[in-house]
Amino acid sequence: MSTEPMKLIEVRQVARCGIRTSLLTCLVSLKLLQKVPSQMAIPDYQTCMLPFLRYLGDGNEHSLRDAEEAIAEHFNLTPIERAELLPSGQQGIFKNRIGWARTYLKKAALIEAPKRAVFKITERGLQVLASNPARIDTKLLEQWPEFIEFRDMSRGTTEQTQSIELPLTTSTPEEAIELAYQGLREQLAQELLARILSCSPTFFEQLVVELLVKMGYGGSRRDAGERVGQTGDGGIDGIIKEDRLGLDTIFIQAKRWQGSVGRPEIQKFVGALQGQRARKGVFITTSFYTADAIDYASRIDTKVVLIDGKQLSALMMDFDVGVSAAASYVVKRIDSDYFEES
Repeated sequence: MSTEPMKLIEVRQVARCGIRTSLLTCLVSLKLLQKVPSQMAIPDYQTCMLPFLRYLGDGNEHSLRDAEEAIAEHFNLTPIERAELLPSGQQGIFKNRIGWARTYLKKAALIEAPKRAVFKITERGLQVLASNPARIDTKLLEQWPEFIEFRDMSRGTTEQTQSIELPLTTSTPEEAIELAYQGLREQLAQELLARILSCSPTFFEQLVVELLVKMGYGGSRRDAGERVGQTGDGGIDGIIKEDRLGLDTIFIQAKRWQGSVGRPEIQKFVGALQGQRARKGVFITTSFYTADAIDYASRIDTKVVLIDGKQLSALMMDFDVGVSAAASYVVKRIDSDYFEES
């Protein structure tokens, strides 16, 4: 069954080392609702309203897909801009904004939907175009009671919701939620790295092996991974089987550093791999690699994967190592097929 106007999007908030943060509070405190990234050439949904209404100005019925194509041409969007996705990867940014421009115009009774995914301008919409507005936005739409009712219903009626005054926004609700979610992830990533740096080197080596097992290497923690990390280990901190059968072995080096990791450290690790007759290795650090180190790793015959602190924290969140879910938010849309009568 299809869902209008977009796919189901699930947004999760992860536990931030025991600190619970409400998503709505985060939206306000991070001020992510105020505007979309300034470098983005894709117009916000309010900017799309007037071109959308003008496209329907001929009085004929038009599909949402045709409107999207026409508005994209109006703004001279490149194929790359039109294909750019929301942070969740669930939907295109431009498609999402066109969807909300349509919703707001429909709620203000400037357009109507005579049938599914097909739209037509109303008499009120024609009157608005006749007035030659420079812009159509939520402020202009507030002159009609239908839109006011929709806005008030969207805000909710609980005492908690009424006590929070959200700023005016040029981003869609999905964008606001996803930007806030990304903000939570970035804050959690920083906290994860800080906690790792406060742990012992032995704990960090165990953490790295456990993470790789969670990622699917070798099966269980007991069967697949073992920690070396002892004096005389030759620069090898861990060993893990590449698969359940142990057809190949991956050697691990884990550096709990704050400064950059340069080429000499990677060369030492490669030397340790050669001493073990190993072909594959993973070098993981809590800091970052110099450009010279990255270039060296990309040019050698031995396959060495470099994971820096940013990648490490992202993998830990994605595979639930050292974090736990604090809350889950599911955004739902009308299932149009359900309401179709045969």
